[in-house]
Amino acid sequence: MKHKWVALFSIVSTFIYAGVQLYQPQIMKRIMTVMSSTTYSRHQMADKVSGYGVELLVVAGIGIIFAIFSTLSAARIAQEIGADVREATYKKINTFSYENIEKFNAGNLVVRMTNDVTQVQNLMMMVFQILMRIPVLLIGAVVLSITTLPRLWWITVLLIVLIVLVTAVLMGRMGPHFMAFQKLMDRINAIAKQNLRGSRVVKSFVQEKNQIKDFDETSDELYDHNWAVGKLFSAMIPLFTVIAQGVIWLAIYFVSTFVTESTTVAQDSIGGIATFMTYMGMIMFAIIMGGMISMFASRGMVSIGRINEVLNTDPAMKFDENAKDEVLSGSVKFDHVSFSYPNDEEPTLKDISFEVEPGQMVGIVGATGAGKSTLAQLIPRLFDPTEGTVSVGGKDLKTVSRGTLKKNISIVLQKAILFSGTIAGNIKQGKADATDEEMTRAARIAQAAEFITTKDGQYDSEVEERGNNFSGGQKQRLSITRGVVKNPNVLILDDSTSALDAKSEKLVQEALNKDLKDTTTIIIAQKISSVVHADNILVLDQGKLVGQGTHQELVAENKIYQEIYDTQKAQED
Repeated sequence: MKHKWVALFSIVSTFIYAGVQLYQPQIMKRIMTVMSSTTYSRHQMADKVSGYGVELLVVAGIGIIFAIFSTLSAARIAQEIGADVREATYKKINTFSYENIEKFNAGNLVVRMTNDVTQVQNLMMMVFQILMRIPVLLIGAVVLSITTLPRLWWITVLLIVLIVLVTAVLMGRMGPHFMAFQKLMDRINAIAKQNLRGSRVVKSFVQEKNQIKDFDETSDELYDHNWAVGKLFSAMIPLFTVIAQGVIWLAIYFVSTFVTESTTVAQDSIGGIATFMTYMGMIMFAIIMGGMISMFASRGMVSIGRINEVLNTDPAMKFDENAKDEVLSGSVKFDHVSFSYPNDEEPTLKDISFEVEPGQMVGIVGATGAGKSTLAQLIPRLFDPTEGTVSVGGKDLKTVSRGTLKKNISIVLQKAILFSGTIAGNIKQGKADATDEEMTRAARIAQAAEFITTKDGQYDSEVEERGNNFSGGQKQRLSITRGVVKNPNVLILDDSTSALDAKSEKLVQEALNKDLKDTTTIIIAQKISSVVHADNILVLDQGKLVGQGTHQELVAENKIYQEIYDTQKAQED
């Protein structure tokens, strides 16, 4: 166990602290017995009480020291375990494929890494600081209360039974509410995340009221559960107080009947009543805290289960760990490839076969939903085909290493995504050790240099979250820069020039043809004008490859391509 020494120190400190708590009432009993005794002179009584007082101070000091040790060590181990779980969860999530991410949902995973880990952290804190102390306090207080006033053993049993019954009933009522908390937290997080990310859409269509309504409904549901727990808590303390006061009244009443008996019995009873009452309080505290911890534990166990679900999930896509990194040629081959998204009844791609020679420029066109982006994402192995094989450089992608894919293939996704940091930091995600010259060359190819050089910090200029300080066209050009900086053998542009004006798009294509002439370039485009000069154009329709050839060949022979071309030409006219 990684934290065994801290855990052991925490347990020992907690046990010593609990032992001190149990021993202190015994000293008080001796003081009360001496003070109620008639056999000591005033001087002797003062000496004994003074001696017991010093002993009480020493014991209390030891208790304070080990209470501090117990709290600090419990806090440390809780924080360390929380940090380890959070890091392990984040590391595991980064091994997931798109399929895994879509299964869990991004907002759900964020809640598991934050709120759920916090619940586990709090549970660990309570386990090492309180739970370890409860058995010692409960057993010790029961035994010592009975030995202190043996004739009142039944009062101890009565207290335990009443407290356990009330705790069990109340905690049982609270449990379902805690079970609902995490699901509602997921929903609130998802609503807030969507609203903040889509704030422009919300404000453009004046949807603030609907968004607030959705949030309020979920928030009110969470409030109802919290309020139900609050009402149960409000009943708990008065009930425990009534039980405690009732038991103390019984104890005092029966002790008062013992005073009329022999002097020894009277002295023991008077000296022991305060100690007995203290142990009654300890018993009640131990049972209540045990119930409270079990209640929080139920919430913590839900969080542990949710975290374990992430940690125990195998990545939907695995790489051969024994495969070595290598350089692949730019050839691409699809051999009877079909693909279906999870839970989809119909396949997105159906029996697609084609070959691309190294250095060729290939265009992929088709109507919206034809499967163009899905096909493109199979090449860098963001997904694996349901049937058939995808090969690059003559090798099945399932047999090559992760490093080989990263080294040889770049994809610029349809949606330009930038991370907070600097322009250089975003570009170096494509190649971590990219030099200034390589970044400058890539920016020139992507036509990004023209706006980067106008900034004060140039490549060290700040990029805000999701690139909010850049326009759509600038984000796309930075994304293309990131894709070409490592000079890949296969470059995929998934409709990544859609936000560029015609002039900028033309300049990007000319630069790609000139500076990356040995790179196989695959361009997914909505506009035929973007791929008109491609060596080969693939036409997709409803997931099927319905034609391929040059622009002239397809215009002359392929009806689907003709329809797209005629429609776009008419729009331009």
